[in-house]
Amino acid sequence: MKAGARIQFFDTTLRDGEQAPGYSMNLEEKVRMALQLETLGVDVIEAGFAIASPGDAEAIAAIARAVRQSAIASLSRALEKDIDASARALREAVHPRIHTFIATSDLHLQYKLKLSREQALDQARRMVAYARNQCAEVEFSAEDAFRSDLDFLCRVAEAVIDAGATVVNLPDTVGYATPDEFHAMVHAVHTRVPNMHRAILAVHCHNDLGLGVANSLAGIRAGARQVECTIGGIGERAGNAALEEIVMTLRTRADRFGCTYNIRTEEIFRTARLLASITGVKIAPNKPIVGQNAFAHESGIHQHGMLANAQTYEIMTPESVGVLKTSLVLGKHSGQHAFRKRLAELGYQPTDEELRDLFEAFKVLADRKKTIEDRDLVALMESARAAVADPKKMWVLDSFVVNSGNRMTSTACVTLRRGKKKHQEVATGAGPVNASLRAIEKIIRHPFILEEYQLQAVTEGREALGEVLVKISDETGFYRGRGVSTDVIEASILSCLVAVNHMLDENTAATALGAGTTVRELEAGAPAADDETASHGQGK
Repeated sequence: MKAGARIQFFDTTLRDGEQAPGYSMNLEEKVRMALQLETLGVDVIEAGFAIASPGDAEAIAAIARAVRQSAIASLSRALEKDIDASARALREAVHPRIHTFIATSDLHLQYKLKLSREQALDQARRMVAYARNQCAEVEFSAEDAFRSDLDFLCRVAEAVIDAGATVVNLPDTVGYATPDEFHAMVHAVHTRVPNMHRAILAVHCHNDLGLGVANSLAGIRAGARQVECTIGGIGERAGNAALEEIVMTLRTRADRFGCTYNIRTEEIFRTARLLASITGVKIAPNKPIVGQNAFAHESGIHQHGMLANAQTYEIMTPESVGVLKTSLVLGKHSGQHAFRKRLAELGYQPTDEELRDLFEAFKVLADRKKTIEDRDLVALMESARAAVADPKKMWVLDSFVVNSGNRMTSTACVTLRRGKKKHQEVATGAGPVNASLRAIEKIIRHPFILEEYQLQAVTEGREALGEVLVKISDETGFYRGRGVSTDVIEASILSCLVAVNHMLDENTAATALGAGTTVRELEAGAPAADDETASHGQGK
């Protein structure tokens, strides 16, 4: 491996990652995620699969308009109609990339595509040339590359480079390879293809055997200069190689890799948290780099070593990945200037209007809590951004009163505002949260079902800020919401209202449906329902 080699990071969270059940995102959420990936320093953002649906094409186009630094890629099969759809979606991108693929393994050619090797080779060559006529950057992926005949794989790579491919990607589509085998394949393509120097060699590793990151790193050592991955390793089946694990390995083991990259590692934790916030899927506590236990030390021996020298048990600092450790030295008497300054230190640049609303929420929180930590501020900021909508159309919490106990039926009286008008309803339910959501349903006159409910403490102690994530559904789709408060019931109502406003915004033409209650009762230990995620029939 050449010392000082620059590694490009190709993030496919919004395409391959979103194909995982439970990780679907709406357009606004995809744009938010793309902008954070740009802040993270990702070289290429694969925004979607344009031909898959009008929604995918619209999302790619919106991301292409919003992102200015990172390249934006759209996936397409090696078909003219797919490539045309990608080109249309990428029209406004500053740095567009068409990413086209065809399988090269005999297994896929025989049973899926019904093509001979020569037919697949010809189609790959023609479609890369077709794409290159529409876009300066064209990436070609040899689906199921690892299980392909190596001589044939090299022929395909040479042909597509001659046809205009600027990147050649070698996926381990089903996560079958071991690191030594994957290294051998990548090294063979890197050294045997005579025109390989005219293109970037890339790898795309799935995690079916838990080897996605190890194989990606083996590919880098073998000559790959682009690595394809996702935040948190999300993706179909067992997922993809995790971006944060790859880049922190390159950083922590610079002695072994000696690579350079554009990733701002201090943005890693914020990026992972945003993904969890948008999707409602919590980060596993033992997840490397970004899990809550990644920098936790419980055993006495470890704690003693940490106190003596952090390097005894930490190979990287929490600060290097953006994990927040400091406390906010602000209180209810602090001014807006100090508040804005601290938000900037945390990586947020709110508008003047956002700042006014955030500062008001901060003051309310400061009255309830003695100590406010950075994590409280992050939760407030992200909750506020999740709630963005047209103020004239959105429902806003005015007040609520709940009566509940173990020997009585819970009753909630909820008052909501929309514009200048207040609306109030009373409802009963199986617990205070359920009663509150039933009251909301009666006010908005649009039935919905509570699919998922998650409650977690942002900070520790009796005065902890509670974070509630909900997913609701109606006949048209699923909608997520997020709310924070020191009061669990208030956080539940706020999260529900975020989801409700998203739902109603996408159902503006729907007729109000009366007040029949269909909110699912909140039962302790009830299993969460997953989104029905459409498969695009592509598993690179």
